[in-house]
This record gives sequence, structure tokens and C-alpha cells, in this order.
Amino acid sequence: MILKSKTIQIRFVEESDAEFILKLRLDKKYNQFLSSVNSDVQAQKDWIKKYKNDELKRAQFYFIIERNDGTPCGTVRIYDLQEDSFCWGSWILNENKTRYAALESAFLVYQFGFDELGFVKSHFDVRKGNERVISFHEKMGAIKVGEDELNEYFNITKEAVVEAKNKLNARFQ
Repeated sequence: MILKSKTIQIRFVEESDAEFILKLRLDKKYNQFLSSVNSDVQAQKDWIKKYKNDELKRAQFYFIIERNDGTPCGTVRIYDLQEDSFCWGSWILNENKTRYAALESAFLVYQFGFDELGFVKSHFDVRKGNERVISFHEKMGAIKVGEDELNEYFNITKEAVVEAKNKLNARFQ
């Protein structure tokens, strides 16, 4: 499955993406607010192999974010599927991203979660101190619903995402 936007697309991760994923997750420029990961490529391939079963069961979805020319520039994952809400995270974009890759990839995640999976809202957490990402989500319409010593927790509705997209579309026309 591939979902396309103006300058990027997202597709399901494959075992052949293991090295790219590890390079992203181990890079100090990008991993400050991520959980640690084993640096073994075979362990990453094994994790992807196991994940593919979850994908088939529609329990979680892991995507590679690519520029429309096929150059990989990030990852994002949908997981913790609940009755009316999905969580997303593992969102990383590297220096190969396009100017609006963050915005476009977020809208593609919401498109998948709301339109493909049928959820009406999303829940997610952002590590404290990750102010740029917190600000991004709040500008999209996310509401902070809690926090602990490590994370801030947010919810966003389908309606809020549609409203944010409409505002952006009006701004760029």
C-alpha cells in the first residue's frame, strides 16, 4: 500500500528497510526523543518479520516515508488500536525530507487512521522537551490530556484534522 501526498508518500515497511531504519534510529540528530533500539541489523529484520504478522492482523502499521522520487526520508508507525482511537509515533524525518514532509506525513497518517481504518480520533504521546513536535501537534488541533515524568499525552479528533487541513489549503491558494 502506498499513500501519496504532494511531495512525499508512505508505504509499508519491508525487511529490506532494516538498515535505513537503524541508521535513522541510531543517529543522535534524530533519536533524542525516541526509545533506544538494538543496533543489530538482523535483530531489526527479525522485528520487521514479526511486525508483518501484526500488519496482516491489522494490529499495527509501520511505514517508510519517502520523497515521491523514492528516496527514503523517514518512518512513522500506527499502533495501540483502541475502540475509536489509534496511536501513532516512531515519527522520524531525516535531512532528505521535503520542506513540508512533516505536515504531509501527518496528514497521510490521519488519512490512513481515519479513512482506511475508520477511527474518529487519535491518541499519542510526545516526550517532554520535544517542543517543536508538541507545538506542531497543538497547531494541528491536538488537545493535551495528561502527562507523566517522561511524556505529554494528546488526543486529536478527525474533525480537528479536517479543520487544520482546510485552513492550510485556504492559506496556500
